[in-house]
Amino acid sequence: MLMINLQLFLLIRNFSMDKIAFDHTDEGSSLNCNEDKTENRSDSACPSSVRGKPKSGRIWKSQKLRFASIKKSVQCKKSSQQHAFREEIKHIKELSRSIKETRRRENDIKRLRREENKRRKIENERKSEIVQVIKNPAKLKRMRKKQLRMIERRDISKLNVV
Repeated sequence: MLMINLQLFLLIRNFSMDKIAFDHTDEGSSLNCNEDKTENRSDSACPSSVRGKPKSGRIWKSQKLRFASIKKSVQCKKSSQQHAFREEIKHIKELSRSIKETRRRENDIKRLRREENKRRKIENERKSEIVQVIKNPAKLKRMRKKQLRMIERRDISKLNVV
């Protein structure tokens, strides 16, 4: 009995020292970091900004940082390192520019090819059409709507129709 109580006491003591506890206040629940005689714990265990308990209840989830805040500064480096870093950035930008330029050129070539194929297709369709010139306009009056929809105007000066 005494052995079980001692183990339970040690377990509770270790649990309370390592756990991040929740204090329930009037404003809601806020996350506080227990610092009960633990000098060997790192500062990363205690959050820098005090945040409330998440609505989802997932207290183990950490707050994600935006990419702008993650960027490293170059100011603490030596001038030679800064120069090398700038040269590397210039080289990378030049590479990206050249890649973008080649993609743009390829897209232009593909677009021109598509337009040419479309123009050629329309031209070939026009050549293969069977053309019948309507000389009597009274025929148009007698035609049904479906037949009128099929009629298209063409410039017969380009076609070799007698």
